[in-house]
Amino acid sequence: MKIGLIGTGRIGAFHAETLKSVPGVERIVVADADAARARVLADTLGVDAAETLPQLYEDGLDGVVVTAATSAHAELIHQALDAEVPVFCEKPVALDVPGTVGVVERAGAGSVPVQIGFQRRFDRGYRAAREALRAGDLGWIHTLRACTSDQSPPPAVYVPTSGGLFRDCSIHDFDILRWLTGREVVSVYAQGANRGESFFAEGDDVDTCAALLRFDDDTLATATATRYNGAGHDVRLEVCGSKGTRIVGLDDRVPLPSAEPHVSWQQSAPYTTFMERFHDAYVTELAAFVEVAAGRAENPCSPAEALEALYIAEACDRSRRTGEPVEIADVRAAEASGAAEAEAPSTPAGVDP
Repeated sequence: MKIGLIGTGRIGAFHAETLKSVPGVERIVVADADAARARVLADTLGVDAAETLPQLYEDGLDGVVVTAATSAHAELIHQALDAEVPVFCEKPVALDVPGTVGVVERAGAGSVPVQIGFQRRFDRGYRAAREALRAGDLGWIHTLRACTSDQSPPPAVYVPTSGGLFRDCSIHDFDILRWLTGREVVSVYAQGANRGESFFAEGDDVDTCAALLRFDDDTLATATATRYNGAGHDVRLEVCGSKGTRIVGLDDRVPLPSAEPHVSWQQSAPYTTFMERFHDAYVTELAAFVEVAAGRAENPCSPAEALEALYIAEACDRSRRTGEPVEIADVRAAEASGAAEAEAPSTPAGVDP
């Protein structure tokens, strides 16, 4: 199979190298808005480079992986669908709900698969916890506690285009909570704070957040995130039930030094980045996409599911700005109303509305 890749930054380079080891992938062609950067990566990895996006598609592709800037995701997905090429796109689908809805509608109306990159669905720990829950080993769930903590903050230039901490970071927790429980979030209450660099507040963002989520069966979940976790990169989920508990991410690299005397379970250096923490999940995820693109597997994460996680992120951001709880149904209604107003014909000049 011939796979294209658009966007040759850090995650793009990682995915390109991963694709080289995926069975069935015979040729990789990379492209970037900065053609020189694409050529450098191609030379480094021993793959091909296209000077432009039209050139990337003109020789025919069996699939394309989108790892470009978030602001370009939706447009690049539409281009792949125009070319009738199966596409894998890193989350988010778009920076906002309307852009995401546009992709959902376009993908739903056709037969070309669009897989969105929520790699935690392929992590062994999350999968084991989901299986334990579905098997009845945990009983009924009363509490879930999710955390996503970066060791170091991203560059200042990244923040204004990231979509904010809830959409950029916590959205992984929102997706995995839905996927693992099979339930829908109905309301949220969220707060955010800034204790670190001023560029977060200047970019209308926060560097630390916490959200309380209520599911449609009254299960409660907390989701916290920060850009400043000095102990290391920490991503965990506690799934607490009436019969048992599972903790995802509690391995020998989890950055949890104990304050209790003579208690320690950390044996290896703590994770420092998300690519270290989820390396194996990323590999499995891309191998799954190749199977989807070949028509041998069902799509494991559609744009429609990504939209559900985005609704939760939107609700959390609205809550932290207003200081009030927010119903997910109200976010849906507001977005639907805004879309309807945008599509409504304007009143001609001189005509009473």
